[in-house]
Amino acid sequence: MNEGLITLANLRPFAGSKHREKRVGRGPGSGHGKTSCRGQKGQRARSGGGVPPWFEGGQMPLLRRLPKRGFKNPFRVEYKVVNVREIAQRFAQGAVVDPEALREAGLVKGRRVRVKLLGEGEIDFAVTVRVHAVSKSAREKIERAGGRVEIVEE
Repeated sequence: MNEGLITLANLRPFAGSKHREKRVGRGPGSGHGKTSCRGQKGQRARSGGGVPPWFEGGQMPLLRRLPKRGFKNPFRVEYKVVNVREIAQRFAQGAVVDPEALREAGLVKGRRVRVKLLGEGEIDFAVTVRVHAVSKSAREKIERAGGRVEIVEE
């Protein structure tokens, strides 16, 4: 009735997909005795022998052949940039703009980010801005509009 139907009761591996384990070093009658399919002497015949995947046979390795340039400073401090224009568009008068408020407004992404305020754009109402760094022009524009800029330490 259901001859071609596969159920848990008649599951079988596909024909030819399963192989017996090759048992090496079990005497001459097995066909895999003496050298255990490792051939005669040499690095690959030894216990623990062989080369790592990146070894290029003694040729100068790729990483050493490529030219090296520059320097990556491990102590670099990165800032997320926010402009005065974006604050004027997203916040109301008297708002306190800190990294958390900027994150909620979608202007910065990620936790524990440092924020720098730059002076592109104009603002015509007072806000209190708390950021990690600020440019001279941004500070002037915020203070001219009657607001305050406070530097927060991480």
